Amino acid sequence: MLFLKYLLTWGGIAMIGIAAGILSYDLWLGLRFRVRADEGGTEPLPAAPQVRWRGALGLALLAWGPIVLALGIIVVPSGMAGVRVSQTSGTLAGTLYPGAHFVTPLAENVALFDTRDQLFTTGSVEATAAGKKPEPLNVQAKEGLTLGLAITVRYRLDPKHLDYIQANLPQPVEKEIVPAVVASAWRELVPNYTVRDVFAAKREEVRKRAADIITQKLAADGIVVKEVMLRDIQLPPEYSQGLESLLLKEQENDRMGIETELQEKQVRIAELQAEATKAQQVKQAEGEAQVHVLQAKAESDAMQYTLPLKQKQIEQSKLEAEARKETTVKNAEAQAEAKVIDSKAEMERRKLLAEAEADRIRVTAVADAERMQKEGAILKQNPLLINKIVAERLSDKLQIMMVPADGKFFFANDVLRSMNVSNHAAQAEEPEDQQPK
Repeated sequence: MLFLKYLLTWGGIAMIGIAAGILSYDLWLGLRFRVRADEGGTEPLPAAPQVRWRGALGLALLAWGPIVLALGIIVVPSGMAGVRVSQTSGTLAGTLYPGAHFVTPLAENVALFDTRDQLFTTGSVEATAAGKKPEPLNVQAKEGLTLGLAITVRYRLDPKHLDYIQANLPQPVEKEIVPAVVASAWRELVPNYTVRDVFAAKREEVRKRAADIITQKLAADGIVVKEVMLRDIQLPPEYSQGLESLLLKEQENDRMGIETELQEKQVRIAELQAEATKAQQVKQAEGEAQVHVLQAKAESDAMQYTLPLKQKQIEQSKLEAEARKETTVKNAEAQAEAKVIDSKAEMERRKLLAEAEADRIRVTAVADAERMQKEGAILKQNPLLINKIVAERLSDKLQIMMVPADGKFFFANDVLRSMNVSNHAAQAEEPEDQQPK
């Protein structure tokens, strides 16, 4: 934006320069033509040159366009802020912050304000401007004595209230408003305190109250106060001299008092030495008595806390014994119930085993009876199977024996004969309907 402003400005100036150059060139040609005409000669002269007034004037008027546009571009530097001031309406509301802004050319201008922190130090404005050391601010204390205060106020202008500052406050604010407000605040406050209070006893209280007053007053005018510092206080010459003489008298009084104390100490050295042993013994006896008293009191206090503690321990032991007893009874009852349940379960188990064993025996007996009946029927039909069965049963114990050829005295014949007799007897006892047909 700044480059555009400079470009428009120099473009307008260049157009005005070109217009002036055109007029100058045309006038120079006309002047040269007149000189040649005055000199005369046989050669015919060309037509007189015409001055291009209209073109030059048009170019000059056209040059004011970019110049006016450039005048409408305002650049607010960093650390500054501006307020638009109209030629017809006065100060306009709103603040222009750092950057480029456009205003109505030739109808509005911008008043710039420094929004950075500024310092005001007490002293005359002329002395500060001349580079001299600022003089302290003179105020009167409660006794009527004059004090010199070296004060520094750190403040800045509030950018949001710059339109109010421009329209209502005298300019510049840092010279017209701030010094007067600071001086009036201190001169209203200090007469309520004595020199001693301002100098030492209530110095910080005075500074804080003055800072509050200055902050409140300047805030109403759009000025933000950040800090009020009381750097130094110059005491009145009379007070300084009186204070110096008072200090000298106090020093003399202290010296005389020290000498008197030394003399008294020298006189009483013997008495003090004599009484030192007695006082030491008395103190030692008192200390021992206090120790015994404290020990007795401690024992008494300990007994007061010990007895309830022991009583609580006894009650706790009783409760624990009752709890153990109740736990033992419950455990016994639980064990008895468990044993009853176990005995019932054992009885049921034995009963079930007995029933199972009876069923097994019954089934086995039935199976054996059926097997024997079937075997008897088979043996009856095939008597020679008896010899095969006997041979199979005695196979692991069979040995070779020599027997007579006629078969006498052979125990197998007797066994087979007896088995046949028993089978015939059994068949005779069976009912007729069950005998094989």
